[in-house]
Amino acid sequence: MTRRIGLPLLAATLLSSTPLAAQVATRPAIFPAPTELTLGADTMTLGRRVTLVAAPGTDAATVALAAQILRTAGVETITTARRPVTDATQPQIVLGLADAALVRTALSGTAPDTVREGYTLTIAPATNTVTLAGHDADGLFHAVQTLRQLVQRPTLPALVIRDHPAMPVRGTIEGFYGKPWTMAERTRHLDFLATVKANTYVYSPKDDPYARDRWREAYSAETLTQLGTLAAAATRNHVDFVYAISPGPSVCFSAPADLQALRTKFDALRAIGIHRFYVALDDIEYKKWNCDADQAAFGPSGAAAAGKAQAQLLNAVQADLTRRDPKAPPLIMVPTEYYDAKDTPYKAALRDNLDPKVVVQWTGTDVVPPAISVPDAKAATKAFGRKTLLWDNYPVNDYAQTTGRLLMAPYARREAGLAGELTGILSNPMNQEAPSRVAVTGVLAFAWNDKDYDAERTWQWSARELAGGDARATDALLTFFDTQHMAPTFGSQPWQEQAPRLHALLDAVRTALADGDAGTRAQAIADLTRAADDLVAAPDTIRAGVADASFTEQARPWLDALALWGRALGQTAAGLAAADAGSPAAARYFADAQRLATDAAAVRTIPGATRFDGTIRIADGVLDRFIADAPGLIGTGAR
Repeated sequence: MTRRIGLPLLAATLLSSTPLAAQVATRPAIFPAPTELTLGADTMTLGRRVTLVAAPGTDAATVALAAQILRTAGVETITTARRPVTDATQPQIVLGLADAALVRTALSGTAPDTVREGYTLTIAPATNTVTLAGHDADGLFHAVQTLRQLVQRPTLPALVIRDHPAMPVRGTIEGFYGKPWTMAERTRHLDFLATVKANTYVYSPKDDPYARDRWREAYSAETLTQLGTLAAAATRNHVDFVYAISPGPSVCFSAPADLQALRTKFDALRAIGIHRFYVALDDIEYKKWNCDADQAAFGPSGAAAAGKAQAQLLNAVQADLTRRDPKAPPLIMVPTEYYDAKDTPYKAALRDNLDPKVVVQWTGTDVVPPAISVPDAKAATKAFGRKTLLWDNYPVNDYAQTTGRLLMAPYARREAGLAGELTGILSNPMNQEAPSRVAVTGVLAFAWNDKDYDAERTWQWSARELAGGDARATDALLTFFDTQHMAPTFGSQPWQEQAPRLHALLDAVRTALADGDAGTRAQAIADLTRAADDLVAAPDTIRAGVADASFTEQARPWLDALALWGRALGQTAAGLAAADAGSPAAARYFADAQRLATDAAAVRTIPGATRFDGTIRIADGVLDRFIADAPGLIGTGAR
C-alpha cells in the first residue's frame, strides 16, 4: 500500500532547506486514473511563496479553490498576477481555459485535451510552472481536483496529464428506501463528489412523500429553500442537480391535469435553480390502470399498453422542457422493467414510442447484478433502443439480504469497455452517506476511466482519503472494510465474498495447526493474536483518525461490534496457545471467547437508520465460524 504523506509532515518537507528538487521523479497515484500521463525526469517544489495566474474570465470560485488547496499544502503567501512571471526561481500556477492566450503560452506547445470536461495539466520544473488548462469550466475544476492530489506529495514531478471522462454521466442517485439523507449529509456528499470528478446527483429518496405518494402536492416554502440551497451547493461543485419525481403509483397517464401537475412541480423547482428533471416509474403496478381514462385511451391494461402510456406522458414532459429551453438537458426516466435486457412487450412499446432524447436508466442484468459485461450492455441498448444510463444498485443496503451490513468492498466485476455502451453510471448508495463513499469512489473511478480502473488500489485510496492521509487510520479502515466485504444480491450467492483477507489468515492458521510442527503452530497463533489486536484497536484508531465525524457516527454499532469480535478472537488465540501447551486454562479462554462472540453478535443497528433494523454482521461466516471451531482444532491432552 502506498503511504500518502500527512499534511503536517508535508508542510514541513515543503518548507525545509533540503534541496528536494534534486530528487528522482516518480509517477504520482491519481484517482480516478488519468486518461494519459507522461512522466518527465525532473521535480519541483512549491515552497512558501507561489504566484497564481488566472486567465481572464476564469471562474473565480475555481481560482479560490486552487488557492485554498495550496494553503492546505503549506504555501503561506499566494501572490496573484495577470500574466506569468519570468523569474524561473518563483513557483507559479497558471490556470484557465485552454483557449486563453496566456494558458496556451504556459502549455509550451503541449496540445490540450479537447473532450468535454477534459483538462490538461503540466508541471515544468525548468520554468517552475504548473499549468492547469480546462477544455471547459468543468474540465478546469477537475484539473484543480487533480492538483489537490498532486500537492500532497513532497515534490512535484515533471509531467503532462491529458485527461477526460470515459462516460458523460457519473454520480449517485439517492434512490433508496428508508430514512433519507439529511440536507447536511447531502451537502457533504456533493463536496465529496467533487473530489472524485463526479458530475451528477439525482435527488430521488423513496421516502420523500412529495416526490412519490403525494407527488401532486407542492413543497413547503421551507423545503424549497433547502432544495435551492442544495442545488447551489451542487453548482459550486460542478455537479448537475437532478430532481426525480415518482408519479407511477397514482398517475393517470392520459389526464391533462396530471401532466399539468408535473409542469407545476417542475416550475417551482426551476424557480429555485433546479433545471434537470427525472421521472421514475420503478417499483409500481404497471399491469393495472390507475384511472378509467387510461383504459379508454390505451385499451386493456397490460405491459405493452403501459409502455405506450408511459411514453406518451414522458414525451409530453420532454417536449415541454425543450419548449421552455431548447438547450435544456434531456429528461431522464427509469422504466418499470428496469432490470435485465430481455426483450418484452413492455420494452418494445417503450422502444417504439419514447422520444429518442429521453435518457433511460437500467440496473443491469438483475436488480442487484453480480456482474455486468459489455455484451450485457449491448443487449440493453438493443432492448431499449438507445444506450442506457446504468443505475448500479451498489452499495445500497435497503433490502433484506443487507440487514446488519455496510457494503464496503471494492467496486468490481464491471467489465472494462462498458463506456462504449453506456451513457454513464449512477451508484445507488446506502442510507449511511459517509460509509457509502468507499464503494462510490470505485464506481466513479470506473466511470471516469473504465479501461485503467484498478479496484484494489482505488479501494485503498478511498481509505486514505477518509483517513486524511494518516497511515495508521488507513490500515485500520482497511481492516474494518474487510469485515464488511460481502455484497449480496437478490439471489442465493453474494457477488463479493466476505472478509477475504481475514479468511485467508484464518485458513492459514487452520492449516498450520493441522499440519505444522511446534514452531509453525506457535507462529500461526502469534499471527492470530496480532490480527485480533488489530481488530480490537481498529475502532478507536478510526474514531481518532477519520476527520469526518459523520463516518464514525453512522458506522458506530459496526465499530462497537468489531471491537467485541476482536476481543473474542483474542481469547480464542489465547485458548489455542493454552491448548497447544497442554494447559487446562484453554477451556476458560474458549468460554470467554464464546461469551464475547455472543455479545458481539447481539449488537444492533441504529434504530430507523436503515430500512431493515437488525443485528450487526462482522465478517459473518468467517470470524464466527473460526471462533466456534477453535476448541476442536487442538486436542486437550498433555504435550
